[in-house]
Amino acid sequence: MIDLMLGDCLERMKEIPNGCVDLTVTSPPYDSLRAYNGNNDQWGGHVWRDVIADLYRVTKNGGVVVWVVGDATVKGSETGTSFKQALWAMECGFNLHDTMIWDKEEFSAVGSLAHRYAPVFEYMFIFSKGPLKSFNPIKDKLNKHAGETMTGTIRQNDGSTRCTSGSGTKIISDFGQRHNVWRQAAEKSRKFTRFHPAVFPLQIATDHIVSWSNPGDTVLDPFMGSGTTGVACKNLGRDFIGIELDAGYMAIAEQRIREAQHAKSDSGGAVATA
Repeated sequence: MIDLMLGDCLERMKEIPNGCVDLTVTSPPYDSLRAYNGNNDQWGGHVWRDVIADLYRVTKNGGVVVWVVGDATVKGSETGTSFKQALWAMECGFNLHDTMIWDKEEFSAVGSLAHRYAPVFEYMFIFSKGPLKSFNPIKDKLNKHAGETMTGTIRQNDGSTRCTSGSGTKIISDFGQRHNVWRQAAEKSRKFTRFHPAVFPLQIATDHIVSWSNPGDTVLDPFMGSGTTGVACKNLGRDFIGIELDAGYMAIAEQRIREAQHAKSDSGGAVATA
């Protein structure tokens, strides 16, 4: 099931019943770092506070919100909006399950380098509604000691040490669980960036959907933009609800999701828009 909604997410989210969303993967507007179709004055605390509060309402117990954000620098200081959003999510009832980093590998932000180092990362806050119901860790980190017998110790609270589980018996596998810093180049393809100023990388959306949900789960993106989260859901067999304010971006998202649907030989279900 793919359900695409055109309109203000604060209004359209009211149509989503309580506790029916397993996972939200979204990248909301970042302060005033990007102008979406020439407009960047529709975003601020008066919006994101209500959005986060309503995300808590629609999220299932055990569900997760992946909130990818960055901060503008104003008058020599970063705004800290990302931290304010994370703290507000906790006030709304979410756990701050993890603070992950998206390492974009190279400078792609807006701003001057005359007085600071080049910013190359964004925060990926993982908010959970109680204990997680799903975690499917991606294990693609190459182990340099693969094939060797595991050794090591863990320090206890009293300062003593004990052997790690499997030490001396377990053989190290070729690949281990990745860390919470994910390296992924920002989307630069003119195929999409000419339509949208901040296209979300498909691989980032894909990896989060794999990590925090299961096939058949419902995934939401209240700031759908060009539809990357929806494309990933179609590829991975998840139901998707996408909300987008801008009619032009909605048309792009519809096209991309339909293309993904046609490319997937065993896909089913129509793309519904409202």
